[in-house]
Amino acid sequence: MHRELRRKERGMTGPDASGLLERGEYGVLSTRGPDGAPYGIPHNYCVINGAIYFHCAGEGRMPENIAADGRVSFCVVGDTEVLPARFATRYESAIISGTATEVFDEEKQLALEGLLAKYSAAYRLEGLDYIRAKGERTRVFRIGIDSICGKARR
Repeated sequence: MHRELRRKERGMTGPDASGLLERGEYGVLSTRGPDGAPYGIPHNYCVINGAIYFHCAGEGRMPENIAADGRVSFCVVGDTEVLPARFATRYESAIISGTATEVFDEEKQLALEGLLAKYSAAYRLEGLDYIRAKGERTRVFRIGIDSICGKARR
């Protein structure tokens, strides 16, 4: 179900929401466990070919939740500024709905290199060595984006 924005004038266009997703520093991944309990966790991520990629440890609550139900939400918050005298906040955010699936082999390597390029570009060679050393113990997931919406108060 897709809900309409209450404050339509604050809605971002698709390209603006996608731009925020591209330049965001981190996002919060929300999953649902086998018992239906919600779980949100911040993640570094990168966007490649219109999909979101992130990595995690081999075991844990988040990959277990995705195995039980791959439907996820991913929220990115961009620039914010509290406006105390106006009792308000200037903000921008994008929310993605999609399906998370684990990736392997070439796609996994592509995603790990994408994360390296985004967060540690100045250390590419060291990062490639790190991927070779730790890659087998790292799980990588792709979120195929079903919908994206954004909201901003500027």
